[in-house]
Amino acid sequence: MTGEEQKVSVQIFGEEHVIRGKGSAEYIKSLAADVDKRMNEIALKFPRLAAHHVAILAALNLADELAKLKEEQNTLMDMLGEKDFG
Repeated sequence: MTGEEQKVSVQIFGEEHVIRGKGSAEYIKSLAADVDKRMNEIALKFPRLAAHHVAILAALNLADELAKLKEEQNTLMDMLGEKDFG
């Protein structure tokens, strides 16, 4: 990631968005592609959902994934902290 702010045009769920961020253009585009993929997967399973409901479900799925990864990281850090390195 770069420290300089970037403006990047991305497509998410069929809409064009200009995203400003400090990551590289490639990084921002990869994040947008992940969000787009997740939203399209949800829309395929639930074709009658409005776009904003699809976005909410995608956000909840991402938040769940992040919470699980944080918990896993905490567990691993606890295990390392308890280990006797001497």
